[in-house]
Amino acid sequence: MNWHDFIICFFSGAFAANAVPHFVYGIAGDRFPTPFAHPPGKGLSSPRVNVLWALCNIVACYALFHIGHVWDGGLAAHASFFAGVALLGIFSSGHFAQRQR
Repeated sequence: MNWHDFIICFFSGAFAANAVPHFVYGIAGDRFPTPFAHPPGKGLSSPRVNVLWALCNIVACYALFHIGHVWDGGLAAHASFFAGVALLGIFSSGHFAQRQR
């Protein structure tokens, strides 16, 4: 694998992690921030917008998953994917914890 494949694997994981809260909030019928809210990323978007945004993230994750050869790239590709999931998850938890205070 080339070095850029690891970056692609990382962003595939980041898109996967980003899809989860948007999809969960959307199907639960709750409002949640998206880039399309006013102000972007701070205002709340409708549940339908959140589901659509989650689906866009899933498509991006899927495309990068294949481009970066995550499935057949071995342990290093899997670790890079997991690092993307973990880092975006940790960042998001801190960001939204501060937002709810």
